[in-house]
Amino acid sequence: MPDSLPLPASLPADPASARPVISAFASQKFRFFAFVAMLLLGYVHGYNLNARYLQPSSTVDEALTVNTFVQYLLANGLFRFRIPILFIISGYLFALQDNQAFAPRIRKRVQTLLLPYVLWSAIGLLLTMVLEQWPGTREAVRDAQLSPFGDLRVAQYGPKEILVHLLLAPAPFQLWFLRCLFVCNLAYPLLVRALVHPRIWLGVFTLLWLLNVNLWFVESEGLLFFTLGVWLCRTGYDINSRPRWLRIGPMALAWLALAGVKTWMAFQGNGPLVPVMSLLHKVVVGGGMLVMWYGIDDVVRIAMRQRWFVWMSQFSFVIYALHVPMLNYALSWVFPRVKAIPNY
Repeated sequence: MPDSLPLPASLPADPASARPVISAFASQKFRFFAFVAMLLLGYVHGYNLNARYLQPSSTVDEALTVNTFVQYLLANGLFRFRIPILFIISGYLFALQDNQAFAPRIRKRVQTLLLPYVLWSAIGLLLTMVLEQWPGTREAVRDAQLSPFGDLRVAQYGPKEILVHLLLAPAPFQLWFLRCLFVCNLAYPLLVRALVHPRIWLGVFTLLWLLNVNLWFVESEGLLFFTLGVWLCRTGYDINSRPRWLRIGPMALAWLALAGVKTWMAFQGNGPLVPVMSLLHKVVVGGGMLVMWYGIDDVVRIAMRQRWFVWMSQFSFVIYALHVPMLNYALSWVFPRVKAIPNY
């Protein structure tokens, strides 16, 4: 993300602190997961299910087939570890800069988070307005259901609708990450004070996350994992060494199995399974983070030795910023036409 990339080979901590120097390999993992998370984000927003915007407990009305099962399993299960990992990385990196004054750091975040949020939100709004000029693409925009104002066209917006669309409900809805991250950065001094009692406040933030409770402009997912990243950095926790209690093989099998069970539940319709699905979703996210962070070190080393991969990783933010709403508009135009083909 813009506040954490590009990463140098190694990132020194405050020399006056007890925190260790972050290793070159940890820096490589940060860059690797920032890039991979953006690639997976494209798939997560590009699946072909009738339910276009999946929530943790979303059910689907399609028949259960291998195709629909795999799409849901990946988009709303196995790939959901990515955003929490990005928040942890962002919190860790922000805490590494504690030797700098807070005000200049926030001014930098205005440039790297807040301004890109408004800019890309405006670009999404402009793209929407352009596509609404022709009947075919106007239909695709409407079917994508990205507007908070229903069928009201951008050209019909007043100042209130423009501000809401730009600042609160942008067409590039993935920008919520930047907004949430900026608020977490602003709240950093309060979070540091809260971490004087880490068990209490991390417990509170975990409960908010489990209950899907969001606080105004900050989502509970971002609050929890950004704070966790801050705690990991400030305590000098060794993020490279796998905990002795964690066995990757059994954890990976449990992760896959629980994601599969939750996916099967999604095809059983609304009902008493929905709260269970929501809880399973959180367990799957946590398990995925552990498996991916500690279980694919060899993959990270191989990937980061490839010049093409390192070169491509520079475009993480471009992929993040551009794929929505263009992907959603394109899919809402293509899918109905593909499904109309005989024997599709």
